[in-house]
Amino acid sequence: MTEIWAQAALWLGLALLATLLSIWLKVATALSEIVVGTIAQLVIGALLSSTILAGDASWLKFLAGAGAIVLTFLAGAELDPVVFKRQWKQAGAIGFISFLGPFLGCAAIARFVLGWSGQASWLAGIAMSTTSVAVVYAVMLEFGINRSDYGKTVLAACFVTDLATVVALGLLFAPFSVRTLIFLGAGIVVFVVLPIITPWFFRRYGGRPSELEAKFLMLCLFGMGALATWADSEAVLPAYLIGMVLAGTVGKDHVLVRRLRTLTFGLLTPFYFIRAGSLVSIPALVAAPAAMLILLIAKMVTKIVGVYPVTRLYAAPRREAAYTTLLMSTGLTFGTIAALFGLSHDVINQAQYSALVATVILSAVVPTLIANAFFLPRHLIDSQAADPGEAPALSEESGSTAARRAS
Repeated sequence: MTEIWAQAALWLGLALLATLLSIWLKVATALSEIVVGTIAQLVIGALLSSTILAGDASWLKFLAGAGAIVLTFLAGAELDPVVFKRQWKQAGAIGFISFLGPFLGCAAIARFVLGWSGQASWLAGIAMSTTSVAVVYAVMLEFGINRSDYGKTVLAACFVTDLATVVALGLLFAPFSVRTLIFLGAGIVVFVVLPIITPWFFRRYGGRPSELEAKFLMLCLFGMGALATWADSEAVLPAYLIGMVLAGTVGKDHVLVRRLRTLTFGLLTPFYFIRAGSLVSIPALVAAPAAMLILLIAKMVTKIVGVYPVTRLYAAPRREAAYTTLLMSTGLTFGTIAALFGLSHDVINQAQYSALVATVILSAVVPTLIANAFFLPRHLIDSQAADPGEAPALSEESGSTAARRAS
């Protein structure tokens, strides 16, 4: 146990350092955690041992996976059903073109420029087509943009992109099976029943120090996550859907959301983002950077060519259109999942896997840094940072919670 506690202290120390750097450099904490993880793996590995920061331990994988699941759930819970119904055409169009352009373009680049095999090229297209809901949500949350209609629409578009990615990966590489049918059937039942029983359950038994609400949500997220992985899907996909269907319940409970954010950003997501950064091998990239650079440029160019005109078609101002385009160019969770799937099923080799993972992780950093430096929609920050409705909502919720506890 001594080794585990020491390793946990090291990772949380790196998380604290990343948070301080994000404050000093005025960048999103998620990005600083990724960069710190990459640099720490190189420095600590050279000075001491590469195994000290290795993220292969089962408890580390669990915390990192739990961070991705809960963060994705919170992103889904931010979606306002009213806004989604009003903006679904825009979100759907942006999300689909954000998938289709890089999927076809990067697959072609991998096949005809890098000389990869047909199967490896299609996998590269899938890995490059993703948009990271976790990164986009974390960045928006830092600036308060997630509460605006604009932020909710972008998060919905991210979901459309990643849903198309999962479907493409399943159709091309994971044959449809009985397990898939069971997962889909169980998912439909859960997504229909949860919005009905959750409000009643929380009213009847919630509002106690035992944090029953958080335990109930974790049960749903981990249960559906287990069923999804059993069916060769991904655990974060049902997490986002659960967040969406409970947006009217959980999303409006500001006290519960704040408690979940404390758990997620205080403990879970540092392991997720730092581990993602530690997967990048800087020496390998320095030795053979061509594939990574070509794929990164291809991803960003195809995203820009596809997404920017669509955002302008829906009358988005130039700054917001550019910001949306760059955020949709980010990648992390599904991209690394697709790359790992290809490696484990012998679709790609180790060198191709390293190039894909490095590109995916760089795509979480480079577009976001450019977006926040040059295209940040500050008018949304100003209007949302001092949201006049949030304080009364928190006070009202706190009062109702206290009343329930007193009764």
